[in-house]
Amino acid sequence: MGVLSGIRVLEFEAIGPGPFAAMLLADMGADVLRIDRPEPPGDLGPRMEGRRVDVIGRGRRSVTLDLKTASGTAAALELVERADVLIEGLRPGAMERIGLGPDVALARNPKLVYGRMTGWGQTGPLAHSAGHDLNYVALSGVLSAIGPAGGKPVVPLNLVGDYGGGGMLLAMGVLAAALNVQRGGAGQVVDAAMIEGAAQLGAVFWGLQAAGHWREQRGSNFLDGGAPWYDTYRTADDQYMAVGAVESRFYAELLEMLGLAAAGLPAQHDRRGWPRLRAAFEATFETRSRDAWCAIFDGSDACVAPVLSFAEAPAHPQHRARGSFVEVDGVVQPGPAPRFSTTPSESPKPAPARGQGGTAALRDWGFDSRAIESLCALGLGTS
Repeated sequence: MGVLSGIRVLEFEAIGPGPFAAMLLADMGADVLRIDRPEPPGDLGPRMEGRRVDVIGRGRRSVTLDLKTASGTAAALELVERADVLIEGLRPGAMERIGLGPDVALARNPKLVYGRMTGWGQTGPLAHSAGHDLNYVALSGVLSAIGPAGGKPVVPLNLVGDYGGGGMLLAMGVLAAALNVQRGGAGQVVDAAMIEGAAQLGAVFWGLQAAGHWREQRGSNFLDGGAPWYDTYRTADDQYMAVGAVESRFYAELLEMLGLAAAGLPAQHDRRGWPRLRAAFEATFETRSRDAWCAIFDGSDACVAPVLSFAEAPAHPQHRARGSFVEVDGVVQPGPAPRFSTTPSESPKPAPARGQGGTAALRDWGFDSRAIESLCALGLGTS
């Protein structure tokens, strides 16, 4: 059933980090019930309706409600009373305007963990401004360090803000608050801001900078592609190998396996020699295909790996041995993680259509037939 079996999560429809946090909780066994709008909204960006390919929407059940009506709000509050965790990702003040803000929700359910996911946070001069992942990562300081020397900052997909600095931060926050409730504490609001989550992901670099070991110039440091022994290299078949030989013993093995141990190259940490060292690596990697290099480095400690595509990664022997990827309704996707030794996560179920599974979820949440009829009379839709 999963390590979070018995935890009830009420999720309000959104995109990006909020649903990702709910997916993580659902993967670990939480009973996640999502309140969807009756019709697909046009302002939420690309969504995979029908939900088979909506990977981050997996593992929960759905009811539909029009939250712009008083009856819809009343029905939602009935669900709030039975939830352990609430997750919402609207702009600050939006939930308050429809009568579902933290004060109202916690008055109805004092043990509720009220999780709020925004880019800028609930307070501050930008709190009510629009934004997306890239904007939040830019203002956090982290984006300035991602990109090649002499080039512009590079978009790191939407991993640093939406998912690492957003969804994972929110999931950790609501779990911590839920643990506090189980220890006898009161319910509370968890204010998760992507701008702060992104900054936290970069914490080590503030430390390196303070110690004088990090330069502000992109592509000039040992973890940003500036060091030739921490970078990617093109192979003869126009593929890439990733090199991360940071420690001296791993670096020595890298040189040995590249056939460069006796080449009279500059020392590993001689910055003046990095251009020469990079040129030697580039020329060497271009002499063989990616598969040939994989065979050479297989089982070594040189810290070299192939750069695999999304399509290629699930077939790698490491992933296959661990079952890191699963197939859900014909769609290959990352499986639940991390692993739990005594309460393993089940294989996830595909994302629901609007209202799918809602009736069964309501029964599981303790609503009897008469109560379900009452909720439906307030506009709640289920199947």
